[in-house]
Amino acid sequence: MLNVTLLCVGKLKEAYWRDACAEYEKRLGAFCRFHLVEVGEERLPDNPSAAQIAATIEAEGKRLLEQIPRDSAVIPLCIEGKELDSPALAARMQKLAVEGTSHIVFIIGGSWGLSDAVKSRAVLRLSMSPMTFPHQLARVMVMEQVYRAFQITNGGKYHK
Repeated sequence: MLNVTLLCVGKLKEAYWRDACAEYEKRLGAFCRFHLVEVGEERLPDNPSAAQIAATIEAEGKRLLEQIPRDSAVIPLCIEGKELDSPALAARMQKLAVEGTSHIVFIIGGSWGLSDAVKSRAVLRLSMSPMTFPHQLARVMVMEQVYRAFQITNGGKYHK
């Protein structure tokens, strides 16, 4: 069974986001071994300098890299990433599994983005949209899309 990890910076504070993630985690259990891993986010002053932002991105990136299992296919979400529709994401995930990948790791960085070191691990840099979303919503959206991908791959009726 494929392992899928969603690796995120920060914790979900609102119960409704946690409830949505719990629902998709339950659904994903039928298709994969799903893991949600959170790493701590850096605290910054209200008006951080460019150097403080760069240091934050690097520190969070280091924590993310420490959590990536060896030989995983890494898919960070980043603004410069490739936009895929749901069937294309399903096909990409299935292709990785068929080629022998046993673990796919999706990564959502902090509010300032991801380090180059994290992005360099990517087999695919993924963009959800040219629009900006809160990181909490992005987490739910990634889980929903991974669930949808498994439904598409397995001929489920969820994706219409």
